[in-house]
Amino acid sequence: MLSLRWLPSALADLDSIVNYIAARDEAAAYRLWTAIERAVEKIPERPELYRQGSVKGTRELVVHPNYFVVYQFAADVIEIVAIVHSHRHYPA
Repeated sequence: MLSLRWLPSALADLDSIVNYIAARDEAAAYRLWTAIERAVEKIPERPELYRQGSVKGTRELVVHPNYFVVYQFAADVIEIVAIVHSHRHYPA
């Protein structure tokens, strides 16, 4: 099975999103963080399952109506590239 690697940009996105939501509703922030973590853990099972990304060579996994995970994969690793709010233009 492919290994997972979070790029610093994706970790920064996740941190920013969770902190923003937590300032208003800690439980909601925790639920979203958990949903993202669980969804990402499933990517190695079938990395080609999710939609093609708007950037060539990437895929996008919709985790929540407002958030999706951008990732890319090679023969031995899946890289989590970004966590994006659906109203944000990606790539910026």
